[in-house]
Amino acid sequence: MADESPSFPAQGPQRVLLVTGMSGAGKTTALNVLEDLGWEAIDNFPVRLLDRLVSEADDGADHPPLAIGFDSRTRGFVPADIIAQVKRLAERSDLDIATLFIDCASGELERRYNETRRRHPMAQGRSARDGILSERELLAPLRRWADVLIDTTDLATNELQQTVRERFEGSTPQSLHVTVSSFGFSKGMPPLADLVFDMRFLDNPHWEADLREQTGLDRPVADYIAAQPAFAESFARISDLVLDLLPRYEAQGRAYLHIAFGCTGGRHRSVYTAQTMAQVLREAGFSPTVIHRNMQSRAADQVEQAPG
Repeated sequence: MADESPSFPAQGPQRVLLVTGMSGAGKTTALNVLEDLGWEAIDNFPVRLLDRLVSEADDGADHPPLAIGFDSRTRGFVPADIIAQVKRLAERSDLDIATLFIDCASGELERRYNETRRRHPMAQGRSARDGILSERELLAPLRRWADVLIDTTDLATNELQQTVRERFEGSTPQSLHVTVSSFGFSKGMPPLADLVFDMRFLDNPHWEADLREQTGLDRPVADYIAAQPAFAESFARISDLVLDLLPRYEAQGRAYLHIAFGCTGGRHRSVYTAQTMAQVLREAGFSPTVIHRNMQSRAADQVEQAPG
């Protein structure tokens, strides 16, 4: 965490971020990070009072960005009314208002509630699963309407914190924030990736006994992958494509771009390729965030059949 909070422009519309989502998905964590970044954070706020809260935003004072957390427990929570209210506020020239929805797969939410023995706020004497399904149905309009969606199904707490920081830090709001990640197809596709490249056409180091327990960050694995003729030719084309697309995304006003590389288990080929791509981007003047989603998985967890 930085010692100083980022500076925000003294003039211009006040930034207002509504933070909502599934109970247990990470809303409180996201609000805590925003507060660390210099946002004024308010949790469990009655959204019906939002107009009153921002009524003085046009008084000429320098207002810090405002993050407002609310969820299904909020009194008078009606998604359609909230959307209509925010649409009205969005017409004000003194406000820059957006909505962040924190989501998570129902099975993972159920596991979290069972592990912590917490009661789901919408369970009402029923199972956590019933409460989760009821809440998901209630929140569906907000999820579809939200400006930003973060799915925490496969994110550890520190990964969610990193994702929120890169998306909402205020020091460089106009630059394109690039995330480069590796993942294993055996663990599922990354839900928020914009560009996905499948590296399973390369020979898998998993089937080399002396490389199996290593990862794409280890030199022997890196050398093994880099030595394959298929890698050099294909990576050159991929990197040329990415470098051509980035300024085009910027020209369209995109603020965030997620480039994901996948292999079977997410430990070897995808990790090395993501690292190599991140270096290419740094040399091109970008500062990518690098995430290796499944690198810590056990080698034995991979499901690809041995070549025969």
